[in-house]
Amino acid sequence: MHGIELTVWGVLIAVAVLLALAYRSSVPYPILLVLGGLVLGFVPGVPRITLNPDLVLVVLLPPLLYSAAFFSSLRDLRESAKQIGGLSIGLVLATTLIVGVAAHELVDSLSWAEAFVLGAVVSPTDPVAASAILERLHVPRRISTVVEGEALVNDALALVLYRVAIVAVVDGTFSAFDAGWHFVLNAAAGIAIGLVVGWIVGQIRKQIEDIGTEATISLVSGYLAYLPAERLGVSAVLATVTTGIYLGWHAPELTTPATRLQLIPVWQVLVYIVNVALFMLLGLQLRQILDGLGGYSPWALAGWAAIVVGVVTLVRVAWVMAFGTLGRLHAARPSGDWRESLLVGWMGMRGAVSLAAALAIPLTVHGGGPFPGRELIIFLTFVVILVTVLVQGLSLPYLIPLLGIEDDGRAEREEAKARMLAAQAAIERIDELQTEDWVRDETAERARNLLDYRVRRFQSRYLDGADGVFEERSLAYQRLQREILEAQRRAIVELRNEGRINDETMHRVERDLDLEDSRLEI
Repeated sequence: MHGIELTVWGVLIAVAVLLALAYRSSVPYPILLVLGGLVLGFVPGVPRITLNPDLVLVVLLPPLLYSAAFFSSLRDLRESAKQIGGLSIGLVLATTLIVGVAAHELVDSLSWAEAFVLGAVVSPTDPVAASAILERLHVPRRISTVVEGEALVNDALALVLYRVAIVAVVDGTFSAFDAGWHFVLNAAAGIAIGLVVGWIVGQIRKQIEDIGTEATISLVSGYLAYLPAERLGVSAVLATVTTGIYLGWHAPELTTPATRLQLIPVWQVLVYIVNVALFMLLGLQLRQILDGLGGYSPWALAGWAAIVVGVVTLVRVAWVMAFGTLGRLHAARPSGDWRESLLVGWMGMRGAVSLAAALAIPLTVHGGGPFPGRELIIFLTFVVILVTVLVQGLSLPYLIPLLGIEDDGRAEREEAKARMLAAQAAIERIDELQTEDWVRDETAERARNLLDYRVRRFQSRYLDGADGVFEERSLAYQRLQREILEAQRRAIVELRNEGRINDETMHRVERDLDLEDSRLEI
C-alpha cells in the first residue's frame, strides 16, 4: 500500500471511529471531528492538507445553505424576524466594531484596518455548526429557529464588512458610506437573484416527472443561485437562502410522492457527508496555520487568542441579553425570559465560513508587499472557531437542563393536530365518494372507522387530561405490525436463498415492506 493510499485509509478509518463514538456518546459529531482532525494533523507522515477557500465558499457551502433554507419553516422565520434581524445585522456590526477596537488596542502589530478584517471574519455565526449541534438538543423550536435563521443570513453583512476592510488594507482607502450602500445593494440583489432562480427552477420542475432528473435539479439548485450572485459580486449567501426558502414553500406542488420519498433521504445523506468533510478539514488546518507564526511568542499568541475569544463571546451574550430584555419590555405577549436569551447568547458557534474568509485574505497589498498580519488573523480566527465549537458545543447539553429550559412540545402538538385534520378531511372525502358506483359500502365503512380512530388518537395528544388509552392501543397495534413485517422479510430472504426468487424480486418486495415499516412510530 502506497503512502497516499495508507493516508486515505487511515483518515477514513478515523472518521468512521469518530462518528461511531459520537453516536454512542451523544456528543455532537462536529466536536469529535474537529478534535480528530487536530490530532491527525500532527501525526507523522500525514500530508499537510490546505483548505482552499473556494472549496468551502463555492463547492461545499451552497448545498448546505440551500438544504437548511429549503427545510426551514417560513412561518417560524417570519415570527422570529425581529430577533433574527437584530442578531444578523445589529450584532454583526457590534461584533465587528468591538472586536476590531479590542484587537487594535491589545494585539501587537494589527492596524485599524487589519483589526476590522479580523472583526468581520469572526462576526457571523455558522449555519453548518448551528444546525449540526442543535439537531441533537431538545430546545424549544423558537430558539432553534432564531439561532439557525440568524446563521443563514448574517453572512451577507459580515462579508460586505470583510470586503470593505480588505480594500482598506490593500488600497489604503475606506468609506463608511460605500460600506452601507454596498450592503443594501448586495442584499437586495442577492434576494432578487434568489427569487428569479427559484421561480425558474420551479417552472422547470413542474414539467418533469422523472425522479432522477428532479433529484439532479434539486441538488444543483443551490449552485444555480450561488454562482451567478458570486460572479456579480452580490450576496451569494442570501441568493442561495432565498432560492431554498422559495422552493421549499412551493415544494408540495413541484414534487410527486415518489420523488419526495427518494429525494429527502438523498439530501440527508449529502448534508451529513459534506458536514463530516468540513469539520474534519477544519481540524486538519491547525498544523498549517501554526507554521506561519514562527515570529510570535506562544504566550503572546495564547493571550491574544484569549482576548479575542472573550470579546466575541461577551459581546454576543451582552447583546442578546439586552436585545431580549428590550424585546420583552415592548412585547404585548412576551415569548421568553432571560434564561432563553442567555442560551441564545451562548449558541454563537463559528465555523467553516469564518475560516474560509480568513484563508481568502489576499497574500499581497497594493504595491506588491505582503498583507500585514494575515497569518495572525487566520490563527485567531481558527481559535475562535475551535473554542466556540468545542466549549459551547460541549457545554450546551449541560447548560440547557441547568437553566431549566425544556422543549415546549409545540412541534408535537402541531403535528398531531395536522394529522387529525388530515384524517377528518379524508373522512369528508369518503362521504363525498360514497355514492360513486366503484365505492363499496363495506370498504368505505372500514376506511371511515380506521380514520375515525386516527382522529381520536391524535386529538388525545394535544388535549389536556387525555388518559393515553388510544396511544397505548396504537403502539400495541404497531408492535404487532412490526412483527408481521419482520416475518414477511424473513420469508422473502429465505425464498432468495433457496433460489426461488432472484435478488431483484426480493428488493422490490422488500421496498414495499420497508415503506410500510417507515410509517410505524415504534
